[in-house]
Amino acid sequence: MMYSQILLATTLILSLTNVVFGDGQHSGSRDRAAARAARKAQRAVTEDATYWNQLGQQLLLDELGKQRINSQAKNIIFFLGDGMSISTVTAARIYKGQKAGKTGEEEQLYFDRFPYTALSRTYCTDAQVADSACSATAYLCGVKTDTDTIGIDANVEFNNCTTQNDPATRVDSVMAWAQAANKGTGIVTTTRVTHATPAGTYAHVANRDWEDDYAQSFDGADSTICDDIAEQLVLNNPGQNFKVILGGGRAYFTPRTAEDPETGAAGRRRDGKDLIGQWVANHPTGKYITTRDELVNLDVAGTDSLFGLFSPSHMEYFLESGTANNPTLEEMTRTAIQMLQKEANGYVLLVEGGRIDQAHHDGRAKVALEEAFQFDLAISAAVNLTDPADTLIIVTADHSHTMTINGYPDRGNDILGLVGYLASDLKPYTTLSYANGPGYVNGYLGGDRVDLTNVDTTADTFRQPALVPLASETHGGDDVAIFARGPQAHLFQGVYEQHYIAHVMGYAACIGPGVKFCDVPRSRY
Repeated sequence: MMYSQILLATTLILSLTNVVFGDGQHSGSRDRAAARAARKAQRAVTEDATYWNQLGQQLLLDELGKQRINSQAKNIIFFLGDGMSISTVTAARIYKGQKAGKTGEEEQLYFDRFPYTALSRTYCTDAQVADSACSATAYLCGVKTDTDTIGIDANVEFNNCTTQNDPATRVDSVMAWAQAANKGTGIVTTTRVTHATPAGTYAHVANRDWEDDYAQSFDGADSTICDDIAEQLVLNNPGQNFKVILGGGRAYFTPRTAEDPETGAAGRRRDGKDLIGQWVANHPTGKYITTRDELVNLDVAGTDSLFGLFSPSHMEYFLESGTANNPTLEEMTRTAIQMLQKEANGYVLLVEGGRIDQAHHDGRAKVALEEAFQFDLAISAAVNLTDPADTLIIVTADHSHTMTINGYPDRGNDILGLVGYLASDLKPYTTLSYANGPGYVNGYLGGDRVDLTNVDTTADTFRQPALVPLASETHGGDDVAIFARGPQAHLFQGVYEQHYIAHVMGYAACIGPGVKFCDVPRSRY
């Protein structure tokens, strides 16, 4: 049989089974029409022309009434959703709505309501697709650099300990700028506090993996010459001056002879240093904590500095934290803000929803969306605790991921479910999928697509199907969104290089080496 005959026969079969190519899925059957009518009847609001016109006019009036806050930002809270691509934002919005019993698409994340938005171009000096190290250097230090390096410019060679120590190649972060202006500073994360994003606030390192001296040993780096990231946090500026440090990673601060208070496992450090003990000695009016109970019962007024490490490594995913005495990201954020609000000159705080990224790497979309939902709750807490007249809040991501929202699922279809139509191979497929990653095992088996008909794709452990088999799903190179409110938030209304973000923070808060709001004649406005 000729190829054209085979194609014709296949197309005929698919047409007869109501499965067609491309936009043919728009053509519905009688059953589909009946299902649509039933769903419409169940909606609380009739979404007719009147509904949409009224909503459109209200949105227009809101936009016309928007007022710039053209003043100095006393405080800055920078929220970083690690790996929070635009598709993640959309899916998390739907996930949030469906958790509340809604169809989901109409839901809003708290930061969706911020008045100013923009796009950030995330490529790095040596890569089309960024990692969390080079991107952290961009949005925290105002300088793009090579992948896998933090707090240094592109003149530093990856893995080269000597060039790491050259002052000419080091770049300061907004935290160093803030401390020079006598502002309080702090970091909150769900990852290890030595991981790439938080490390971008204080570290200068030629390899992001050098979180402790044990990690350095695998690359032959001399830990007596180059301080590892944990050392830089506790012993060097600006890290040692942070008023708040909350996250995971206890094992990276303790020697092999020490036992973890939660797991009993040994610490990682080979140099015998007890950096937690060193921090406590250096902060006699500070408090070191390891549990949620200690955090929620903290005497904020009587605590000058706070160091909280709640897990030996990364903090557990929220969906898997039931047996861990861990605070939520929202709880950590609340405490951090309350601690820093004592600072007379204001503060700069980084809050990272770091495990959004790691769940995507695992190919577990539900876990990633729950982490994004928890991130949104932390943003809500910050909004409720601060005044937009003096606090600039920025929400963005460092890079994207390969997750897509695809097919033609009906309104209100479970974002974690099957699309509702069969593909050309007469098998269903999920709304969310990845271009690559460990979810390949749920994509293909022996060259054929896996049949997910009787698979619970909404399970916490399910990995969304992926096309390319990889042990860990990769980042994506597409732009990410910026959401902002407060003083100078109007400077985010376009498409910008990612390092521009740090320059806006410096300008708005009148910190750092660049042009500042305080220095610009008001006649320009």
